[in-house]
Amino acid sequence: MDFSGLIEKKRTRFDELESAVTSGSLYDDPAKAREILREHARLKELLSIADECRRIEQQIAENRELASDNDAEIAEMAQAELPELEQKLPELEKRLQIALLPPEPDEDRDAIVEIRAGTGGTEAALFAADLYRMYVRFAEANNLKIEVMDTSEADLGGLKEITFRLSGEGVFRKMRYESGVHRVQRVPATEAQGRIHTSTATVAVLPEAEEVDVELKMEDLRIEVCRAGGPGGQGVNTTDSAVQILHIPTGRIVRCQDGRSQQQNKERALQIMRSRLLEDKRREEEEKYSAHRKALIGGGGREEKIRTYNFPQNRVTDHRIEMTLKSLDRFIEGDIKEMIEALLSSDMEQRLQDAQNEA
Repeated sequence: MDFSGLIEKKRTRFDELESAVTSGSLYDDPAKAREILREHARLKELLSIADECRRIEQQIAENRELASDNDAEIAEMAQAELPELEQKLPELEKRLQIALLPPEPDEDRDAIVEIRAGTGGTEAALFAADLYRMYVRFAEANNLKIEVMDTSEADLGGLKEITFRLSGEGVFRKMRYESGVHRVQRVPATEAQGRIHTSTATVAVLPEAEEVDVELKMEDLRIEVCRAGGPGGQGVNTTDSAVQILHIPTGRIVRCQDGRSQQQNKERALQIMRSRLLEDKRREEEEKYSAHRKALIGGGGREEKIRTYNFPQNRVTDHRIEMTLKSLDRFIEGDIKEMIEALLSSDMEQRLQDAQNEA
């Protein structure tokens, strides 16, 4: 399939964005600036792949011509290079087709991540804390920024729940596949008989919403201020700084207490509420997706068991793509990039197939 015309249109658009990016007025409108920078980064990657495709095509043509050269040595060298070049080209063409797919809504946004202990009592709370540490390590290794928005610690250690913001390049696109039920199989430290216990924690990854995405009307909100509780220092325990917001039309409730002030907690709670409502809207749109894609990316549903962490066998299995890694010791320390890339690749291939079927 010849994409040259479409690529030239993308190149023209990239030149327009390049002028905008170097303009001194770029940040006059911060929201528009973010959109411009996101599109600029996407097109830069696409054109890089397209240029590499064209270079390989030219090299293949040249080598085929040289392979029939009168100089036997030159012909032999050219012929020897052909198999590697011919193998590389289809891989690049596939990447190009995927890059040409229109971006999905929200994929370039930052993410709000919520982790909650599920079934399993104390062990579930400890596992929730392990998952949070895993994402912290992943963020550190990939130049992402984490901002804790709210926490609730368990009495005997671990976390009942934690909500944090994860920001950086393409965060939601990478992290969205973490939504669902994570199951752990291991021997708890308190287990005298050495029996393996199964516990769960749930993860929900929401695209961070902006004010223009979701309008929160004050008449639809019930905002209450109360005394913060739990660990956090003297200031947290002695001031009425915790904020709870009820969104009356949906019944959704958000509570924040980790901020340094009542105002900061209110802003964080509103930010989380917008993201949850935006996720509801996104979930409705995903009902239109194919059954395969819904099974793969899910909807952040806490009933969907997506992954099992088996400590005795040092393996982690993602049930959506039937991928098993026998390196749980590294995985739980944040080395999750291989799994994320496999999930992203599977999703992109299905999108490409869906697009070809609709064409």
